[in-house]
Amino acid sequence: MIEKSIKKLVCYGLENSLFEKEDVIYITNKILELLGLDEFECDEIFSEVNLEETLGEILDYAVENGIIEDTITHRDLFDTKIMGAMVARPSEIIKKFNSFYEVSPKEATDYFYKLSCDSDYIRRYRIKKDMKWKKSTDYGELDITINLSKPEKDPRAVAAAKNAAQVGYPKCMLCRECEGYAGRLNFPARQNHRIIPITINESDWCFQYSPYVYYNEHCIVFNAKHTPMAINYGTFRKLLDFVKLFPHYFVGSNADLPIVGGSILSHDHFQGGNYTFAMAKAPIEHKFSFDGFSDVEAGIVRWPMSVIRIRSKDDERLEQLACKILDAWRGYTDESAFIFAETDGEPHNTITPIARKNGEVYELDLVLRNNITTDEHPMGVYHPHAELHHIKRENIGLIEVMGLAVLPARLKTEMALLKEAILEGKNIDNDETLAKHSKWAKEICDKYGDISKDNIDKIIEEEIGVVFAKVLEHAGVYKRDENGKNAFVRFLESVK
Repeated sequence: MIEKSIKKLVCYGLENSLFEKEDVIYITNKILELLGLDEFECDEIFSEVNLEETLGEILDYAVENGIIEDTITHRDLFDTKIMGAMVARPSEIIKKFNSFYEVSPKEATDYFYKLSCDSDYIRRYRIKKDMKWKKSTDYGELDITINLSKPEKDPRAVAAAKNAAQVGYPKCMLCRECEGYAGRLNFPARQNHRIIPITINESDWCFQYSPYVYYNEHCIVFNAKHTPMAINYGTFRKLLDFVKLFPHYFVGSNADLPIVGGSILSHDHFQGGNYTFAMAKAPIEHKFSFDGFSDVEAGIVRWPMSVIRIRSKDDERLEQLACKILDAWRGYTDESAFIFAETDGEPHNTITPIARKNGEVYELDLVLRNNITTDEHPMGVYHPHAELHHIKRENIGLIEVMGLAVLPARLKTEMALLKEAILEGKNIDNDETLAKHSKWAKEICDKYGDISKDNIDKIIEEEIGVVFAKVLEHAGVYKRDENGKNAFVRFLESVK
């Protein structure tokens, strides 16, 4: 059976162009070596191979024969090593990418994305487990996802990792040294991972895809050097250079301060992809002309967060105006609107910038952020407030800013239990798992009244979407009322 499974995997690799037919014997022998096998005989030819199933057969053999332990972590480390044996060296991938790029940027990214999926670096069978739906709101259709594709950590692997020697290589999961790395119990294997070098703002950067794909062709663009996140003048040039290289992609950066930034602040990086978020579709609701930039279309976007959109065919003019807006915002204080540039020497104001190209026109969306905290809101005034933490308490990073909720996996189980409790009329006030949802559940019951098995799924999805819209409103530094809109305009008028 193991020989048949190996042959199926080799046929999969050949069918998906991971290697050429001249490489078949070599690849087969590499897999035999990993499995400690000395001989091989299987003349069958397979097509349309199920990769998850075939890797599962090989992993089961490895467990049964003591090659690996039977944990998710050990299995992931080993199947990545196997897939890595079938993927070409980086130099070959880069040459192919560049040859496709000569045809068109889209041809190049199509090739690279398919490779990233076929090599199992992007585990498509896990991505399919994510729960996804859309919620219509006053701001457009928001995307809601419950992330189930990241494997849960096995307690045995966690314990083993705790006792393992501490290693500082690679420095983080975004470093280019991850390419081809074997991994360890507390760091994912990346033998099947490939990176494309690019140049933006006359500096060396790298282009890859996210293994978790929160949206179509979710890519990561990162500094070739391990250097901290920073929003500065160069950021805008880099973003605009990227959309010049790949005009069918958007690209954006997380903010560079805690609370309003992303989960990795230690390595400068952007995220992009081939997807149009609700924020990109949102119109300018208040046009504004900045002094000295009458040639640049600008205004406030109709969005729950505080977004300035600037548009021009001249990307250098956009860069110049974005730098002025950043300078103004970094030092801006408006006590009446509870905007403080700093307290006790700690800076609070920053920007989440997003770039895209529509035809010949370049666009920058500049999302104003502030990470001030108070006794009432210790996790952040412009962060989801405590009453929403039962659904979302994590940082609101770039992806959420644009209108896609990345919600924790716990909600799948909690919502299933909550639906059951609502249908059965259970009191969940003292339920260890569900008590945090109690107030929300009562509001849902009062709102809908007639709730049944036929409509409860749709109702819960709808109400999670309502919560996410409120999350974005909480994260907006200027509120959507008249006072907030007037305060927003005051800031625009301060930009000189």
